Amino acid sequence: MARYASVLDLIGDTPMVDVSALSPTESVRIWLKLEGKNPAGSVKDRVALALVDAAEADGVLVPGKPDQVLLEPSSGNTGIALALVCRLRGYSLKVVLPDNVSTERRQLLELYGAEIIDSPGAEGSNGAVRRARSLAIDHPEWVFLYQYANPANPAVHFETTGPEILRDCPEITHFVAGLGTTGTIVGVGSYLKEQRPSVQVWAVEPPAGELVDGLRSLDDGYVPPVFTDAEGEALLDRRIVVRPRESIEWTRRLTDLGLFVGVSTGAAMAGAIKCAAGIHEGVDASIVVISADDGWKYLSGDVWGGDLDDVVDRASRTIYF
Repeated sequence: MARYASVLDLIGDTPMVDVSALSPTESVRIWLKLEGKNPAGSVKDRVALALVDAAEADGVLVPGKPDQVLLEPSSGNTGIALALVCRLRGYSLKVVLPDNVSTERRQLLELYGAEIIDSPGAEGSNGAVRRARSLAIDHPEWVFLYQYANPANPAVHFETTGPEILRDCPEITHFVAGLGTTGTIVGVGSYLKEQRPSVQVWAVEPPAGELVDGLRSLDDGYVPPVFTDAEGEALLDRRIVVRPRESIEWTRRLTDLGLFVGVSTGAAMAGAIKCAAGIHEGVDASIVVISADDGWKYLSGDVWGGDLDDVVDRASRTIYF
């Protein structure tokens, strides 16, 4: 059994599981990379640690110096991961959070010691970004790491997540991930295209104006700088739309394989199923899908047990990711 000096040393090197039993095409295998196995429970653990490490390396943050305050907009996972890192590194954290996030997110942020600054829930994550940017101008003494524009976000996926995927699934033909800050798809996609130019990169997004937990539509008015800086549109082979109902349906389907994952994973899986359905029978392919987090932060929404129409309606009003 391995031993580690800190819980932060547990970040990364997440497992991958075969979910090909759900594939619509026998010759297409589907693998789910379980980022919920990170210590704070999501793919954002990698990003949070990378943001803080980069700020320390640049001298923006000074370990051991008192009264250093970090500011970050989040709909949940990045804030939780940053709260864990800040608690262990000795920094204070203020998280701008839409006021309609699920109770589980607020509880864990508070447990790790973060201060929550509410933004209007109706404005979603875009509203949280706007308020955080305004606060950063008003408080230049705070450190604004800003994952949406910070190159450390895609860089950590280029340096860790991408190599892990190619190591564990060298036969990969397609990579599927949801669009959020876009750091995962930019970082992993860039690495895979560099190493295996034939690998197709598929991005999953909701229809403009609709809410799928953890995902954003690039047509909703805010395109993260990490995406434009990397010429993300040229990187993508396809953008595929997944609706809230499909996301919840596939989140439930994954429990047939014993996988208790979040709704953004259901969305990504729905995208992977559409990808697999378009591959001709008899053509061997291997699709790797990012599972951004586990299911515990979605329990208050009764995602698994409630009437599907009711769950979809609640999901349109509550941010669970």
